[in-house]
Amino acid sequence: MSTMVHDTIQVDAPLREVYDQWTQFEEFPRFMDGVESVQQIDDRHLHWRTKIAGVTREFDAEIVDQLPDERISWRTVGGDVKQKGVVTFEPVDDTHTRVTLALDMEPEGFVEKAGKALGVVDSRVEGDLKRFKSFIEDRDRATGAWRGRLSPGEAGGGTAGGGTATSPGTPPPGQGNPPGSWPAS
Repeated sequence: MSTMVHDTIQVDAPLREVYDQWTQFEEFPRFMDGVESVQQIDDRHLHWRTKIAGVTREFDAEIVDQLPDERISWRTVGGDVKQKGVVTFEPVDDTHTRVTLALDMEPEGFVEKAGKALGVVDSRVEGDLKRFKSFIEDRDRATGAWRGRLSPGEAGGGTAGGGTATSPGTPPPGQGNPPGSWPAS
């Protein structure tokens, strides 16, 4: 049985800056509790390593849909975790952005199932969004950006081109992409 988690936060930063920061997946361990590393494989694929309640999990995720300044969606495609999700970005005004994260996951093993029963997953997502808010608000600008478009029809194999890094020192295209609209199953 899957667990659906949904949370929203308002970030005191412009839409583009908030979206650009979210695309920097390799920075996720700096604000996501339990995430040890995220490695960008290519524009569409990520390898995650997490450690939660003493349980280490590794899995691969595929960006299914990414539309700059609007959404990023993903699904796992291999490893110990089964999930899909979407993060959306909505301007409130010129200097504030609403970030909404929806995650659908299947708890694995005793620790995850117990966590689901105790509401740990909900509080983890809420905490991660609060830490992201602090992370981006405490900076003068995003640590990088990836503005490429990834379409659902291209998911499921290979990579989509067309992305360009937008600031000096930004990793090459694919070094940051977040979740958008619901991934195709």
